[in-house]
Amino acid sequence: MLTVSVIIPIKPGLVPQAAGRIVSLGWLADHCELLVSEGINPSCQRNQAVQQAKGEIIYFIDDDSMVVPDALQRLEQHFVDPQVVAVGGPSLTPSTDTILQRAIGAALASPLGAGGVRNRYRAVGAVRQTTERELILCNLAIRRDAFLAAGGLDERLYPNEENELLDRLKKSGGQLLHDPALAVERSQRASVPAFVRQMYRYGRGRAEQTKIAGFSGLMPFVPLVFLLYLLTLPFVQLLLWWGPLLLYLSVVTVCTVRAAVQARSAWFLLLLPFLFPLLHISNGVGLLVGFLLPQKRQICYKQQPVTVRRMQP
Repeated sequence: MLTVSVIIPIKPGLVPQAAGRIVSLGWLADHCELLVSEGINPSCQRNQAVQQAKGEIIYFIDDDSMVVPDALQRLEQHFVDPQVVAVGGPSLTPSTDTILQRAIGAALASPLGAGGVRNRYRAVGAVRQTTERELILCNLAIRRDAFLAAGGLDERLYPNEENELLDRLKKSGGQLLHDPALAVERSQRASVPAFVRQMYRYGRGRAEQTKIAGFSGLMPFVPLVFLLYLLTLPFVQLLLWWGPLLLYLSVVTVCTVRAAVQARSAWFLLLLPFLFPLLHISNGVGLLVGFLLPQKRQICYKQQPVTVRRMQP
C-alpha cells in the first residue's frame, strides 16, 4: 500500500475545514498523514511541507476541499503505474452554494467561460492522460520523489505554480492523469468583487508563468486579445469593427440559455450575461498586468514564516 501525505496550506489563524472531513473519513493511519502548513505564501508552504512529509505520494488540497471518500483508493490504483507522476480531478461547485456561486461555477464549467480549462470545474469523461490544463492544485497528487527531483513549486508563482511544475514533469517524461471521479467540492467566490479578483489573479498568474516557462499555446491569451479589442472600440468608426462584439454577445446568449436549462434556474438568465464578460475582462486585465510588471524574484521558503503541523486523528 502506498503511503500518502495530505498537505493543506492555510493562512495564519485559520482552521481548515478539509481537515475535519479527512479525520471523519478515518484516513489518518499508518499509510496516511495530514500536514497543515501555516504561512503567507502558499507555494512556500507547500514546498516546506513536502520536505517534512513521509508519504510516497503528496496529495495537495485546499483548506475547503471536501474530498470524496474513495480518493485514497483511487490514487493507489493510479500510482501503481510507475510512469504516472501526477493525478488530479475536478473541483466541483456544491449544490448548497448560493445562486450566484452556482452561476459562477456554471460559467467556469462552460466552454465560453473557461475554455480549455473547464474540465477543472466539471466531472466528464473517463480517466485519461492529460496536461496541466485539466489539473488544479486544490485536488492534485504528485509523487514525492518526482516533486523533489523537479525542484518543487516555483515560489515566484501564485497562482499557476502547479501549472508550471506540471509542465516540467510532463516534459521530463512523466504521465499526468485526470480522473473525473477523483473530485472535491469547493464553494465558489461569494461575491462579484471576489470573483473578479480571482479571475484577475488567474490571468496575472498565467502571464507570470509564461514569462518563466515560455508560451504553451495561444488559447489562454484570448481574454487579453478580447480586452485589447474592447479598448479599440471607441476609436474605430467602422461599423464592421463592432461585428466581433455582436458575435460574442450572441455566443454569451446561447451559453447562458443552455446553462440555465441544464441547471433549471431562471436566475442564470440574469447572472451569466454579466459573469461571462466579467470573467474574460478581469482575466484579460490580469494577463496584461502580469506581462507589464517586472518578474518577481525567487523566494526561498526558509525566509518565510511557515509552521507545519501533523494533525492527529
